[in-house]
Amino acid sequence: MRLKSAIVFLCSLVASLLKAQTDTAKIKSYADQVMVRVNLDTNIENYIFTEGPEDKPIETIFSINNKTRASFSIDYRIISATISFTPGFLPGNNDDELKGSSSYADLRFRFFPKKFIQTVYYKNVKGFYMENMSDFFPDWREGKDPYLQFPDLRVQSFGGSTAYVLKDNFSLKSIYTQGEWQKESRGSWVPVVDYDLSVFRDIIEGKKSKENQYSFGASMGYFYNWVPGAGKKVNIAPNISLGLGGMFSSSWDILDNGAKANKQNTQYLTLKFAAGLHIGYNTDHFLFGGKFNVTAYAYNEKDNQNVQNNNIYGLLYIGYRFPPPKVIKRNYDRVQKKIPIL
Repeated sequence: MRLKSAIVFLCSLVASLLKAQTDTAKIKSYADQVMVRVNLDTNIENYIFTEGPEDKPIETIFSINNKTRASFSIDYRIISATISFTPGFLPGNNDDELKGSSSYADLRFRFFPKKFIQTVYYKNVKGFYMENMSDFFPDWREGKDPYLQFPDLRVQSFGGSTAYVLKDNFSLKSIYTQGEWQKESRGSWVPVVDYDLSVFRDIIEGKKSKENQYSFGASMGYFYNWVPGAGKKVNIAPNISLGLGGMFSSSWDILDNGAKANKQNTQYLTLKFAAGLHIGYNTDHFLFGGKFNVTAYAYNEKDNQNVQNNNIYGLLYIGYRFPPPKVIKRNYDRVQKKIPIL
């Protein structure tokens, strides 16, 4: 219910801001500055398998042991890079005894040539547990009994997306990386093409299995950057998008001699929903803020069976901008002469 309420709120906020859109937006670029940021974020990632009739569906929820992660990012010109890790000393990062150990790491790069936003990423998640234990084991006690764990279930994803901002004088970069600042409120439609290869591996009772999922899709989103007040130092930026795509899956069991058995190839139609909200404070040197994003993929495996992959992401950040060291500026300028798109 909380997720549905958040989605309804974001949709209503986007609709109201659409009416307030202006055509006099101006953008201040910080491309000539180096920006460093320290971030704290949390990722709630789960897979929901639903089967049975619509009036009495049976859900099985597999989740990672959610951790609070710390990350460090650096931005200069059109390049943005982030590296993250999970510190064990933070509260909530030490409940492995009940939920098992999960690892979550990602490396993400964004490039901003002209009105395009190109993203490439690598994500590695390992260690899941069954979240809704009480639905299957009535005597199970939350906080006392351990969850059913799948420590060898691993998902590796290699992918990217290409987005294009349709409206002039709208800065998606000010929302994604704070490399720019939009001085006046403005919104834009943003079509996105995304592509992904996900590799699932698991070991259950000594039996190995593997599945490769190749997916692609297209979505249309609307982003609005609301800059209220006379000081123009705060922005509130909601977004929402819907998309369709396809997925090709190939799965098999791995025998002791390395041979493949029980191989299956299937194709699915996928649906995607995403929504988010960014609130930030900005000066020429100092900035801080927070983000909240929801992404959901769904597809039908067969009659009365549905699979949904949800990701809820929250982020708090604080950053500082400063002029680049001469060696960085000089080397970047040399590369830019050879690669003008930079």
